[in-house]
Amino acid sequence: MKTTIYTPDSSLANPFVMAKAMAKDLWAGRELAWRLTVRDVSAQYRQSFLGILWALILPLANTMVWLFLNGSGIVAIQETPIPYPVYVFAGTMLWAIFMDSINAPMGQTNAARGMLAKLNFPREALLLAGIYRTLFNASIKIALLLCVLPFFKVNPGWGLLMFPVGVFAIILTGTAIGLFITPMGMLYSDVGRALPMVMQFLMYVTPVVFPMPQGGGLVAKIFVLNPVTPLILNARAWLTGQSPEFVATFIGVNLAALGLLFVSWVGYRLSMPILIERMSA
Repeated sequence: MKTTIYTPDSSLANPFVMAKAMAKDLWAGRELAWRLTVRDVSAQYRQSFLGILWALILPLANTMVWLFLNGSGIVAIQETPIPYPVYVFAGTMLWAIFMDSINAPMGQTNAARGMLAKLNFPREALLLAGIYRTLFNASIKIALLLCVLPFFKVNPGWGLLMFPVGVFAIILTGTAIGLFITPMGMLYSDVGRALPMVMQFLMYVTPVVFPMPQGGGLVAKIFVLNPVTPLILNARAWLTGQSPEFVATFIGVNLAALGLLFVSWVGYRLSMPILIERMSA
């Protein structure tokens, strides 16, 4: 059996040593992450009558609400470049993937409190398990999206080849944000309670159910400055055969997300011993 020796020396003194240790633990935790994912997915749907459909019900319900509001005239929606049912359905599905990726790091870590306090294993396994589970749920949503498009005569064309890039960018950004707030969320439950309210507001200033505002004004500037805007716009554009927008901003957001993910990963590794000690007290 492999023996691990812990010393007071911190790998922070040498960032290359820390990066090597992070990559090593990420690779070592891949099999455990897969087993955790299989266990969690099975447990999630085992005692449910609707089973896997729950991955679709909330986005579908949100879509139906906005179609009703738009169709009844209660809310006036500007003209969209594609049929509005496709626009709002694709937007809500992509937003659901974004929300899943944000919730995954903190959710997996909270669910593993007992394991963390009793067992020594690569903590990166929890992060990988969250990503695997997000990809599983995302695959269900994407499959439904692809089935809906022909009914509205929407042809993705060659843009469908770029659609996985858009989904990857959404998951990357969501995971980076979720990992960043995980240590604080483990200490204070207020973070988990406040997150849905913050994300609900953010959704309304992102082109999920509303198209980009025309002209100037404060709202239009907020939409443009919102870093999630190019992610949703481009992923939906590639899915529906439209021309991508804000390409430079899209690349910039992904580069920033990569940087945030690395910084958050380092913070996660450094904070976990303290969090585990507090959980065990």
